[in-house]
Amino acid sequence: MQPSTNQNPSNPGGRLTDPVRNPEQAPAPVRTKRAFFLLLLTIFVPGGAQVVAGNRRIGRRALVVTLTCWTLLILTVAVYVFDRAILISLLARPSAQLTLAILLLLLAIGWVLLFINTIAIIRPTLLAPGARGILVGATVLALVCTAGALGYGSFMLNTGRDTIKNVFASGPEMEPADGRYNILVMGGDAGANREGLRPDTMMLFSVDAKTGKTAIISFPRNFQNAPFPAGSPLADVFPAGFNCGNECILNALYPVVEQSYADVYPEGSNAGAEAMMDAAEGITGVEVQGYVLVDMAGFETFIDAMGGVTVQSGGWVPFRGPQRDDMYVRTRWFEPGELKMDGAEALWFARSRYFTTDYHRIRRQQCLQQAMIKQFNPQTVLTRFGDIMSAGEDLVETNIPQDQLGSFLNLADKARDNPMERLTLGAPDFGTSSDRFSTYPDFDLIEERVDEILLTASGDAPEPTPQEKPEPSGDSSDEGDSGSDEDGGDGGTGGESSDAGDTAGSTEATDKQDDIAGWGSEAPTAQPDGSPITEDYLIYLEQTGQTGLLELIAGGNDECTT
Repeated sequence: MQPSTNQNPSNPGGRLTDPVRNPEQAPAPVRTKRAFFLLLLTIFVPGGAQVVAGNRRIGRRALVVTLTCWTLLILTVAVYVFDRAILISLLARPSAQLTLAILLLLLAIGWVLLFINTIAIIRPTLLAPGARGILVGATVLALVCTAGALGYGSFMLNTGRDTIKNVFASGPEMEPADGRYNILVMGGDAGANREGLRPDTMMLFSVDAKTGKTAIISFPRNFQNAPFPAGSPLADVFPAGFNCGNECILNALYPVVEQSYADVYPEGSNAGAEAMMDAAEGITGVEVQGYVLVDMAGFETFIDAMGGVTVQSGGWVPFRGPQRDDMYVRTRWFEPGELKMDGAEALWFARSRYFTTDYHRIRRQQCLQQAMIKQFNPQTVLTRFGDIMSAGEDLVETNIPQDQLGSFLNLADKARDNPMERLTLGAPDFGTSSDRFSTYPDFDLIEERVDEILLTASGDAPEPTPQEKPEPSGDSSDEGDSGSDEDGGDGGTGGESSDAGDTAGSTEATDKQDDIAGWGSEAPTAQPDGSPITEDYLIYLEQTGQTGLLELIAGGNDECTT
């Protein structure tokens, strides 16, 4: 029996044809499989569809680009695994970000063109209507997930580049001083009841330039008699230090210099921040190379951009809640234990000093800073890059050079694996509140203690033996006021705050201090009937005027871990 011949005029002689390149004579199922095969090639091996079914020259060029990209991606992953410091330093540079953003944009455009060409090769008119619709939907989805992702990555890199250029300074990188970078971090705002900005949070971060081990030295806002180092412009203005009495507390220096002595610093510099750096150097004896000024409203946005922050709180922390019709008390409370906080909650946690003192919130701020560094990891940056970059521009002002960012990010990455040493230039690290150390500081003792903590944070000394907190004294003190918080950080129900709350001589604060037992005294752990302490119980205590008991219960809220 003779085999039949193909009588189709488009295929004379019955020659066999390649259905991939010539799908006209292929059955409908084969044409459908061919279409999705070519689409998958374009998704996973860009240029592959052109090599097997289209213009081979275009396909080969696209394959070279594809293989180059896969090679670079594998090398990038290897560098990240074995020495990610190199990768972080490179990607933190605006020039590298611009180059990568352009490359990603070009790759996105090229991928779109390949998809268009692949559709032309597929010839959707050869497909059944149902398969044609599925192909169109799959192609749109593939475009979004491939070229769209590259385009978005290019946009994010350019956004990050703009943020870095707008936030960080130009100029050469800083050199470490005695093997350490010392950066003054200040947080504050210019409230409606204030003349200029007052930094209510002042911390000196001293970071080992090799290991990333970090010491945090906190300055109480009511620290007095701050000296200035030789060579500081303010050494001539205040030869005996910033010591005009209760008006010359440390956080008042910033607005005073901004308003009256800005001309002693170079034009274009932030005179208030420069003055605070000089004061920090005069107090500690440590050369301060840079500053970071954190806007507290921006801080809230930044925490939200990070996805929140988590700490282990050791005590009840009050904050100001919404007004309720059934009570005049607006105080609400964070419970002890693990707290997963959004930006607004973290801001309350860091700034609250109602029923306690400045020293309690200083220690919570130190804990919160450590938690942020610990949780600000590469995974967080990659998954929330856009939000973090957008928030960062509203968050900080700094004189840290742009080219320094990479090395500082690497040090922060190392710091996440090491406990931070902490020192507060006041109670409880220098006696009790009644000793009034922040009002009459011993600078020789401060420098001695600073040297000790920096030695510990350099890894050259054994870990110190934990010391118990000193017992509270019943003597009155003008330190660590616990009255109405002018920066909005109180959780209480007092009236409008005023700038007078910034002075160290608050009589109301002195009276309240007598009742605060935050440094080791036992506080009740249950209600009188034996049931656990609750927020409702604490609200009841405030409604009935039992503030002394509230201060005792809140006295342990400086305990915090990450």
